[in-house]
Amino acid sequence: MDRRTTTVPGSGHEDPTADVLTEAAAAFGLLASPARLHIVWALAQGESDVTGLAERVGGALPAVSQHLTKLKLAGLVRSRREGRRQVYLVDDPDVVDVVRLLVGRLTARTTGAGLPAPRRLHGL
Repeated sequence: MDRRTTTVPGSGHEDPTADVLTEAAAAFGLLASPARLHIVWALAQGESDVTGLAERVGGALPAVSQHLTKLKLAGLVRSRREGRRQVYLVDDPDVVDVVRLLVGRLTARTTGAGLPAPRRLHGL
């Protein structure tokens, strides 16, 4: 992978490395699923077991469990044993910040909270 950074002329900002972009794209790819995004959102509010998550996000238990496995393998969530239950929590506070920011802003736009209209990325 290319680990070099370059500075954008006139901006004073460095471009991220290829490794950073690859990692970010992988995280965004996992969060591109509305179900997984909802699970991360729910876990950002507090830890839960798979049964509680399935009830909250309205998914079937096996599907939610499968999403949790993918999120866990990616390092976005982790679990711990609590008696006979597996309790899940977000393992990356930066992901929580991004999810809360984006969902919060989109919610504000749909409720007319005075934010500018979204710019759409058509054709990508």
